[in-house]
Amino acid sequence: MADTLTIKDNRTGKTFDVKITDDTIKATDLRQIKVKDDDFGMMTYDPAFMNTASCKSSITFIDGDKGILEYRGIPIEQLAEKSTYVETAYLLLNGKLPNEKELTDWNHEITMHTILNENLKALIDAFRYDAHPMGRLISTMAALGTFYPEAKNIFDAECRQRQIVRIIAKIITIGAFNYRRGIGMPYAYPDNDFTYPGNFLNMMFKMTESKYKVSPALEHALDILFILHADHEQNCSTSTMRVIGSSQADPYSSVAGAAAALYGPLHGGANEAVIHMLRQIGSNKNIPAFIEKVKAGEGKLMGFGHRVYKNYDPRARIIKQAAYGVFEVTGKNPLLDIALELEKIALEDEYFVKRKLYPNVDFYSGLIYQALDIPMGMFTVMFAIPRVSGWLAQWQELLLDPDQKISRPRQIYTGPRQLDYIPVQNRK
Repeated sequence: MADTLTIKDNRTGKTFDVKITDDTIKATDLRQIKVKDDDFGMMTYDPAFMNTASCKSSITFIDGDKGILEYRGIPIEQLAEKSTYVETAYLLLNGKLPNEKELTDWNHEITMHTILNENLKALIDAFRYDAHPMGRLISTMAALGTFYPEAKNIFDAECRQRQIVRIIAKIITIGAFNYRRGIGMPYAYPDNDFTYPGNFLNMMFKMTESKYKVSPALEHALDILFILHADHEQNCSTSTMRVIGSSQADPYSSVAGAAAALYGPLHGGANEAVIHMLRQIGSNKNIPAFIEKVKAGEGKLMGFGHRVYKNYDPRARIIKQAAYGVFEVTGKNPLLDIALELEKIALEDEYFVKRKLYPNVDFYSGLIYQALDIPMGMFTVMFAIPRVSGWLAQWQELLLDPDQKISRPRQIYTGPRQLDYIPVQNRK
């Protein structure tokens, strides 16, 4: 029979035909495979979801073997060259590029919603001076939802759209305000004359001048970084967004949860680890010894390799090129020479080539953030700001997907059964 998988259960000798759609079988179709009628049925065991599709999505396409990344079918290279982050966010959320009027209206909406309710500043003021920027961001985003109780009306399209605009607009203000608070500086308020990345730089770095002056080169580089980080299929934080969203939580709570997942060093903290590694190496002369330590299992080559990409991460190529434009303005980061030499050796060394360890998006992004005077503690915030548009696009897609239900994975129980309760005085 075409488009089916025939499974033979050697325990019973029975065979079962399971339908194949998009090179996939439904896990619940395996439930029919039983030894006894009262058995639960066959399950799949897939720690970390290495080979499980949890949804159907039309947002982001990745071919890791070929190094391809597309948003709504458009190659990331074209978007990085021709688009802006705000336009790309519209694309992710609406499934198409906006026409001229739609883009003008969308830019206006985002720009006009960057201001925060003054009462929210009391929460930001309450953090310790040394509180981590991501902890601040997560807490402030969750609290932001309490200012908009109507946000729970997630199936009201107009209400949902208002929350999406608010979150995308206000996250740059939340990030910048928390940074300023952490270094003891007064808040710099949004300025509607700036673009989205320009406004963020204004709120981060404005001093006593009446009007902050944005470097076009740095503004453009930040726009590119935001585009490249906007979405990346079903990664840890995006899956978290979908899991929380499946309970029909409001978008602010869902975004806060996704940001918490991103906070982990195995996800959003990788570019910070790259900077630490480059500093540890110190100079080009120390690279051969470092490489040998990595091969001997005594260290890790941070910024290389990816769960999905088995080729050069297309985002890494774009960021590497953007870095040169930034360094023309700021001066070259002294770590760049180490990074370039490390990349050259790794791409030629059989040990790394055989394992398909190519540079990923984190390898060069930290160098650009450093050049922009953004401290390492803020690196994950810089990841969260653009990724929020992808999270919201995935959340909205989930809500409108009739196949989706509240997430509830199964488990394989390995503990004891039917033990008797022992009174405390009788326990040894």
